[in-house]
Parts: sequence; C-alpha cells; structure tokens
Amino acid sequence: LNEKLELAAPEALALLPNMGRRPYFPTGILSQSAEAKKKATRFNATLGIATEGDGPMHLASAAKYLVDIEPAEAFPYAPPAGQPGLREGWRDKQLAENPSLRDKRVSLPVVTSAITQGLDLVADLFVDPGDRILLPDKRWGNYRLTYEVQRGAKIATCPFFAEGGFNTEGFARALAENAAGRDKLIVLLNFPNNPTGYMPTLAEGEALIAALIAQAEAGTRLVAVFDDAYFGLFYHLGGPSLTESLFAMAANQQPNLLAIKLDGATKELFVWGLRCGFITMGPGRAASADEVCEVLDAKLRGAIRGGISNIPQLSQSIVRKALEPPTVAAERAKKLETLRARAEKVYEVANAPRFAASWDVYPFNSGYFMCVAVKGAEAEKVRLHLLDTYGIGVIATGPTDIRIAFSCLEVGGAEPLFEDLHKAIQDMR
Repeated sequence: LNEKLELAAPEALALLPNMGRRPYFPTGILSQSAEAKKKATRFNATLGIATEGDGPMHLASAAKYLVDIEPAEAFPYAPPAGQPGLREGWRDKQLAENPSLRDKRVSLPVVTSAITQGLDLVADLFVDPGDRILLPDKRWGNYRLTYEVQRGAKIATCPFFAEGGFNTEGFARALAENAAGRDKLIVLLNFPNNPTGYMPTLAEGEALIAALIAQAEAGTRLVAVFDDAYFGLFYHLGGPSLTESLFAMAANQQPNLLAIKLDGATKELFVWGLRCGFITMGPGRAASADEVCEVLDAKLRGAIRGGISNIPQLSQSIVRKALEPPTVAAERAKKLETLRARAEKVYEVANAPRFAASWDVYPFNSGYFMCVAVKGAEAEKVRLHLLDTYGIGVIATGPTDIRIAFSCLEVGGAEPLFEDLHKAIQDMR
C-alpha cells in the first residue's frame, strides 16, 4: 500500500507518520469470506455467524422489534468500511448538498462509529506523538482527549473571532507560525462550530481555503480535517453564511494539502444514538486521487478492523433506509425550521439591550449552540448558581464563556432562561 501511495502521490505518503504507514486490510477471514459470498454456490463455511436456512440465526424476542427491517439487515456483521449501499447513498447526499464537490475526485465515504471515531481514525493514520494540531480556540473539548491525552500530539490555537466574524487573518498568521520549522501540520476546523454555533461567510471560507493553499504551496504538508457534525443546520442570522462544507472547497487544490471530511447522520438526520458517521478523503492531486483514495480506504478498513471491527449493521440499515424515501428532504426541512425558530428567538433575546451589562453575545448563525461572554463574574460560578438556585443547566466552556444549547430550548423558554441568567450574574456580582 505504501509503495502504491509513493508512486501515486509521494507527498501523500509523506503525510503518514510511522503509525499511519502500518495499517492494512489483511487478506484473512474477511476478504476470504467476501470471496466466498460471491462464489460459494454450494456451501459457505466461512461466516463467523450462525445461520438457519438462508438467513442469520436469531431470536424472535429480538427480531420482533424490527419494523420494515429484515433480520439479515440487522443481525449479521457489516463490512468494515460499511454497507456499500449506505456509502453510495451518503456520497449522493454529499454531492447534492455540496455542488463544488461534483467536479472533485474524492473517496467513497467510509462508515464510522460517529464523528468521534472518525477523529480517532485520523489519529491512527496521520498523528504521531509530538505532532502539532492547529484549531480555533472555541472548540469541542473532546479534541484534547483524542489528540493530546490519547495520542501525545500538541494542540495550538488561534483566536476564533475578530470584528464580528471569523478571524481569518489570525488563522492565516497562526497557520504560518505553527508551520514554521515543521514538515507537516494538522489543521482541524469545525463548522458550524461547537460551542459557538458559527458558520463562516463565503468570503471568510474563501480566505480560510486561500490560507491553506498558500501554506501548502510554501512547502508545508497539511492534513486539513473538516468536522462537519452540524452540517446543514444553517439559519443565516445576521447575514448569509456558507452552505457548503469547506472540504468541497479544499479537495484537489494543492498536492501538499490533503482534505478530510468528517460528517454523519448523528445530527443531520437526528439519530444521535445510532452513532453512524462517515470519513471522506479529498487528495490534493486530482490526477492520482483515485489511487490515493484506494490506498487510504484500505488503511481505514484495516484500522477499523483492528479497532472495533465494524459499525453496527442495524444502525447502518436504519440510516440507509431513512435516506431512500422522497419525503426525507421535506422531513429534514421541517425540523430545520423548528430549530431556526428557536435560534432566531434566542438571537433576539440574548442581544436585547437590557442584558448588555451582563454579557456579550458571540456571533452565531447555525448548528445547536450559542455562547455568551459573562461580564463581572466567573462562568463556572455562574453556572453552578444558575443550576442550584434557578434550576437551569448550561455549560461553562471557559473562564468567561457559557454555552447554551438552543437546540433543546423551546421558543417560549428563551426569554425566562436569559432573564434568569442575567439575575444569576447579578447575584454573583
């Protein structure tokens, strides 16, 4: 695999650290079983499951909970890369929602156990201890667990906001500073963002991609990871935002720039507990992208096989079937409007002049969350007081910042929540 990658795109092989060069998909039980599934017309004695008749052995007490799903779609093992039909269906969805992807050479998505495993697979292939990972300072806390605590990488941050929007100049400056003296740099961007709920504008997105391309052209090998967990939940509060993933803008742009998209049914189809996500590769060199994707696909399958073996079959079948009906787009649009109404109400209330002495509102326009910067009190103390005295739960994400999930806040709850948050801050003062 490494030899194939070196021939197709030596700069892509150079992105793989010692750990990333080791995974492969073995020609063992799974590959031999796959061959037998196609050719064993008399008896197939390769399967690691028990069968009865033409299907998997199963208990009626378990099968009775399946509705419009056959036992064969729930109980057997799934392929390590995921159900072929689901992978193709998710690619069709990506292309429909990201028109810029339609002329790009990118991989077929590999199914993951939600985006969290996708982040871990990125570490399997591309992260060595001591590697530098650059991301904005408003970030999901689990990134630190995945990359610093478990993998020994070092996280560097850049200021997220400037002048009411994303700090593109600060990002470009931090990119150059952290690339200095390094052959490789990993960049992680999460939009719409958790915790702030911000999605860049078109101009900001173009500036971000231009900075990545410029740094790649300067000789830094970049792994650009786009965590699109909240993709599609765009409300355009305060002005229009991007509606495409930055992955679509970054793929095939420069040989030293490998783009990786992490997304999933988790939030996009409102099926959090199914833990069904995807990882898609966008090589920098379009001419050899197919060969690079083939190698990386095999390495991902090997990493999945050596880790959790495969993603639950039932989760994949539910998601695949959910994508099929012609009504799914209308169903998603209806839920989006519910979330939009909540976001708009929170935007209106949180920005009310009467609360200006208690907090500043960080820009938000998408996703599930918004944040305020508390004035004159510590966020953690405010959080605890709000919980103990007013019975309201919020998240303190830093010394001054409090995150509020409007995704689970009915429209009528916005006004009383912020009134009590205001009181709690005044109490603490």
